[in-house]
Amino acid sequence: MKKLLLGCVLWSISMITWGETSDEMFRDDRPESYTVVPGDTLWEISGRFLKSPWRWPEVWDMNSQISNPHLIYPGDVINLVYIDGKPHLTVSRNGQSATGDGRTIKLVPKIRKQRLADAIPTIPLDAISGFLSNSRIVSAPETLTNAPYIVSGKSDNLISAGGDTVYARGTLEDKITSYGIYRMQQVIVDNETNEALGIMALGVGSATLKQAHGDLLTLEVTQASEEIRSGDRLLVSEERGLASSFMPSAPDDREMRARILHVISGVNQIGRFNNVIVNKGERDNLKAGNVLAIYKDIEVRDRFADEVITLPPERVGLLMVYRTFEKVSYGVVLKASQPLRVGNLLKAP
Repeated sequence: MKKLLLGCVLWSISMITWGETSDEMFRDDRPESYTVVPGDTLWEISGRFLKSPWRWPEVWDMNSQISNPHLIYPGDVINLVYIDGKPHLTVSRNGQSATGDGRTIKLVPKIRKQRLADAIPTIPLDAISGFLSNSRIVSAPETLTNAPYIVSGKSDNLISAGGDTVYARGTLEDKITSYGIYRMQQVIVDNETNEALGIMALGVGSATLKQAHGDLLTLEVTQASEEIRSGDRLLVSEERGLASSFMPSAPDDREMRARILHVISGVNQIGRFNNVIVNKGERDNLKAGNVLAIYKDIEVRDRFADEVITLPPERVGLLMVYRTFEKVSYGVVLKASQPLRVGNLLKAP
């Protein structure tokens, strides 16, 4: 069972002129239909049909005759059909038939309930689930500095297991009893502008408020992934699931330029399925599901002029944004033809 709901929702489609016809968007070896199997992702399925998987919204035709038409489940059949003479992809479920007559398609539904959590994910969940549950970016420094902080555990011990008691000081939100416990890791700074974009906070556990006497708080640790230390902060727990509208797409701003700021795993060279921080976020209209091409800056020495020159950037990979904050975003590398590095240029594909 999939624990996160990562379907392919399309509330509305805005058709964009990209300089090619719909037929040219499809791979020459695309199938006429494909049956979804457990373990599939929307990115992989889109890549079976399209030359550029992020263009799925342009050809996806949601089937209103079935329940949860915005989601794709194992056993569903993705069909290539023609509507008004243009190729589209649609889904049939539970023995439906899908036929195209050049203008319309007819689907005969057979009703069977599907659990929302069984929908296929957009990208492999094991590549990102740890970063969804264990880290967040805090945009305003005062959010952390003003948050309640851990003082100690019983007998001044460090806390490392659920069920232990921890004491904190500070003011909590009214009527909220469940909190995440976070440790400040580093300030994320844009190397090009020197702007502080946020503070990376590591989630080390969670706790429930048991009682409060003024600003002295008694909490029970409900989960701990690391030792909980004096000075760790309490923040209102976030919803960890991804939005159901998460799907492959190109960014709205075709002229967007961004950079890889940080690789979350701490390695020097970045490869497929590594998680990175991008220096653009919600204020730049970046959305979960946006795909960005990764470029490598190439410098060579001109021996005749005795100077270093920069060649046009070389495209070396793709990443998908899966979580956005105000000023930065989390992304996962989906393709890398060579090792990537912090500072690599990102552009609309």
